[in-house]
Amino acid sequence: MKSLPAKAMIVAGVMSGTSADGVDVAICRISPPIKPNGSPRVKVLGHRAFPYDAKLRTAVLAAMDATSISTAELARLSWRLGEVYAGCVDATAHELKLKPQLIACHGQTIYHQAETTKYLGKPIRCTWQSGEPSLIAERLRVPVVSDFRPADMATGGQGAPLVPMLDYCLFRHATKNRLLLNLGGIANVTALPANCGATDVLAFDTGPANMVIDACMHQLYGRRLDKNGAEAARGRVLDDVVPKLLQARYFSEAPPKSCGREEFGVEFVAHFLKTCARDGASKRDVIATSTAFTSESILDAYRRFCWPHFGQRAPLARATELFVAGGGAHNSTLMRSITQGFNALGVKVATTEAAGVAVEAKEAAAFALLGWLTWHGMPSNIPSATGATRSVVLGKVTHV
Repeated sequence: MKSLPAKAMIVAGVMSGTSADGVDVAICRISPPIKPNGSPRVKVLGHRAFPYDAKLRTAVLAAMDATSISTAELARLSWRLGEVYAGCVDATAHELKLKPQLIACHGQTIYHQAETTKYLGKPIRCTWQSGEPSLIAERLRVPVVSDFRPADMATGGQGAPLVPMLDYCLFRHATKNRLLLNLGGIANVTALPANCGATDVLAFDTGPANMVIDACMHQLYGRRLDKNGAEAARGRVLDDVVPKLLQARYFSEAPPKSCGREEFGVEFVAHFLKTCARDGASKRDVIATSTAFTSESILDAYRRFCWPHFGQRAPLARATELFVAGGGAHNSTLMRSITQGFNALGVKVATTEAAGVAVEAKEAAAFALLGWLTWHGMPSNIPSATGATRSVVLGKVTHV
């Protein structure tokens, strides 16, 4: 793709994550760097969140966890999601009185296989994000960038995480180590050593964030989530269970790595619930334990991989700071556990609100940035994070 002269643009970033709870839209002004070799500038002008209705969420979750599903159902879901995304961007633009010049839509991940598996006799890795971009472009008469992950995977990367480009542009610091933690369905972390370059960035999925908690809430209480961590706060953590769960192979694997429902979906939750039942857990104990499991898996990832990385790349850093974003930042019990654990390791904890980025807006803003880079023909993956062999232009452009 030929590079274009970079210009400031109003870009709508659209994100629907592995929690499958809805759509986040962030409308941003993306501007070229001020200095040569500098980073693009990102300003979030406003954001809105739109929950999926119950029937759509059920259809999305069924497609994610399907062992078999008709091609008609998958096709219809993709086009239905395209209409949903278009409506969410349109509503956000009207409410904020802003007209996007470009839309960057991640789509809804239906399947993500980052590890190589043989299929029809050949080794493959693959990913699939649903949501028809042509519908979005036609409804809003604005070009759309979509399908960001495949280009990275084609060059040997995991196709994830892709948010580190925003983290690197907005949060790196000359004298402080910084960690960016996103608590969506999956938890992912970006480690930015003090005074880092792009090749110093470490980023990976630590494991489940809200995914296991939400699945347990749905099965035990018929609710989408544990609002404010209220049930977890009343329960008892089964201390024997959490270490057993952390013995799963994924947690000891070195980055680059990524995960999803394929690792921590239906089968994992069923195993978790059986393990808790053997310990005589109440429903609240199950939620408390799943919350503690999320927190401890994040801390375990920091101890195993991020802390040594900081020591190697920025041994004289003055401090280490953690900024949290994503829906899990609203779970008071989870945040209290994370904060206590990181404070004990000398890490100061805040949400991205302290840096001017709403916790619900960060991932959508990240894709707004990726879309702007793609539009201008610029690479936007970070190979040290994804494991790709080179930097590449991500995404596919749908014109109007």
